[in-house]
Amino acid sequence: MIKVSDSARKRATMLMEDDGFDAATDYIRVGVKSGGCSGLSYELKFDKELAENDKVFEDNGVKIAVDKKSFLYLAGTVLEYSGGLNGKGFVFNNPNAQRTCGCGESFSL
Repeated sequence: MIKVSDSARKRATMLMEDDGFDAATDYIRVGVKSGGCSGLSYELKFDKELAENDKVFEDNGVKIAVDKKSFLYLAGTVLEYSGGLNGKGFVFNNPNAQRTCGCGESFSL
């Protein structure tokens, strides 16, 4: 399962509405792709439709869609939002990551 913190829920709901999505019916799509300074990088976008191999979770009033391949890397992850002085953005607290880069946008197993 992928969890969503209160700060991530608030920010995602606002951004979804700004982009013409409805948080009650649409999804935050999270995934993993090759790249980044640690080997794998996170993807996050909004989506209205599900693909055949998606896993769907709902936490804290937010629907999360993730493809099965990415889920292997993301199981147990908590999606958070940081608005601090060191930068703003969504943060993936991934218990599977053995190493992350300094910016937190990529990881390795």
